[in-house]
Amino acid sequence: MAFENIGYIGLGIMGYPMALNLVKAGKNVTVWTKDTDKAKRFAKETGARAAETPRAVAEAVDLLFVCVGDTWMAEEVLLGKDGVLDSGKRGLVVADISSISPDTSREIGARLQQKEIHYLDAPCTGSKVGAEKGTLTFMVGGNAEVFERTKPIFGLIGKQFHYCGELGLGMQAKLALNLIQADMLQAFNEGIILAAKGGVNPQTMLNILNDSGAKSGVVTGKGAKAIQRDFTTQFSTKWMLKDLTLALESAKKLSVAMPMTAVNQQMFHATMAAGDADSDFASIIKATEALSNFEVKG
Repeated sequence: MAFENIGYIGLGIMGYPMALNLVKAGKNVTVWTKDTDKAKRFAKETGARAAETPRAVAEAVDLLFVCVGDTWMAEEVLLGKDGVLDSGKRGLVVADISSISPDTSREIGARLQQKEIHYLDAPCTGSKVGAEKGTLTFMVGGNAEVFERTKPIFGLIGKQFHYCGELGLGMQAKLALNLIQADMLQAFNEGIILAAKGGVNPQTMLNILNDSGAKSGVVTGKGAKAIQRDFTTQFSTKWMLKDLTLALESAKKLSVAMPMTAVNQQMFHATMAAGDADSDFASIIKATEALSNFEVKG
């Protein structure tokens, strides 16, 4: 089946450029977002169609991407009043690329399947830059055959795809990924502050890290931003905190010990309380700086 009519729900920092890439690829795109004016503006600028409700999007398309902030929002647009479920669109494929609870994604999938609507949990990573360039990495759970049919469309917004297994496992993989990234960043924060307060030039220390086994995308990318004091949002503090909280909830259910992540969650709470909820999550260095009475400067 060739998917020509594509829906997109959620035009946030990630969703807007992804939807734009679908339009640029020549697809007939229908969008909805909570901010009605934003949806209309997107439609006017791109030639896409703005729908009045999530249900209306579902009725107009064959493949629907959902990219919203949290579990509650996903439930609302998919299962709520005038949501996707109300469309009863048999054969519709829904790909939820938000980061939500794995258990809830399974529940959503079961509810949609009752009306013969296919559901994939397919969260992504790559931040704003990846969304703009179409180079995102997706972790996918759900029916493998349905995923294979949709893969050419995923290829318009991403480059790497990892099929994780049954429904919910894409979300499980994403939570694990984000807690690792967040914990690695906190380790970097502590190390760079220790080095800099002891007299090592921060850029020199970053160069050392990038020439060692500590090199990683987190250290190279977020570390450089922290030193430059550039906290322009690529992936916000509040959304990373949401994912850490979901990871800890999952760990409790699975009896997995995560002491580092539990402490790091509090550093994110402190960063939020200091007013950096919407800043990039690289801004969590400020919480450790405050405790250390020292600010790292490049």
